[in-house]
Amino acid sequence: MPLSSPLDYLPIWALLVCISAAVLAFIEIGFQYGRHRCAVCEVEATAPLGTILSATLGLLAFMLAFTFGLAASRFEARRQTVVEEANSIGTTYLRASFLPQPQSTQVRQLLSQYVDSRLDVAMTGNADQALRRADELHLQLWRNAEEVGRSNGDSIVVGLFIESLNETIDIHSKRVLVGLRSRLPLALWLALFILTAFSMIGVGYHEALAKSKRSPARLLLIFGFLAVLTLIVDLDRPFEGFLTVNQEAMINLKAMMDKLP
Repeated sequence: MPLSSPLDYLPIWALLVCISAAVLAFIEIGFQYGRHRCAVCEVEATAPLGTILSATLGLLAFMLAFTFGLAASRFEARRQTVVEEANSIGTTYLRASFLPQPQSTQVRQLLSQYVDSRLDVAMTGNADQALRRADELHLQLWRNAEEVGRSNGDSIVVGLFIESLNETIDIHSKRVLVGLRSRLPLALWLALFILTAFSMIGVGYHEALAKSKRSPARLLLIFGFLAVLTLIVDLDRPFEGFLTVNQEAMINLKAMMDKLP
């Protein structure tokens, strides 16, 4: 699978373990610094600090909501492109029946292989091999279209077939862009990490100034944060996690191809 972000080198579970450790470390850093402040100088008023901490946590919540919305919209775009591509391939397959032989049979066989490669990449996640195979099939399909177009240049049916084939190739490029290239940018992850660090340090600092021991309630904050972050990471990764794009449209298309002679 092509890696578009340094974070992709870590599986989701390993990434969450690292983030959990970092969040706990940030809270502890803030707690220790707060205890040090209480020991060496006059204790600060907790009311203004609580206001600042609330604003920081609110900003973190806004950033999480923004990132989640962006990841969810791109997940929905990947789902829509699967349906669009299945419809386009199906139309091309049906129009291929009007082509002369042997191009009609060859085109249908190539399109069937094309769908198989699409389903294979959804199951295995081997996008590199699927992209190479798609380029090969596009070239073979277009060669058949050129042969038919030269010998039947005035045929309306041939023109419709070439139009649908061209649309299929265009949607392939769109699906590659949406599914593999259009990911959450690294700058957004860095901003989210920095804001999380400041917020968690502030939580620990406020806890120390309030003369509180290490409260187990901090675990609730960590678990809630990780739950939202898990959804974001899952939505952003097309071949990993529990939230995957439904391939029902492609499966139904393959079943239709197998039924037709």
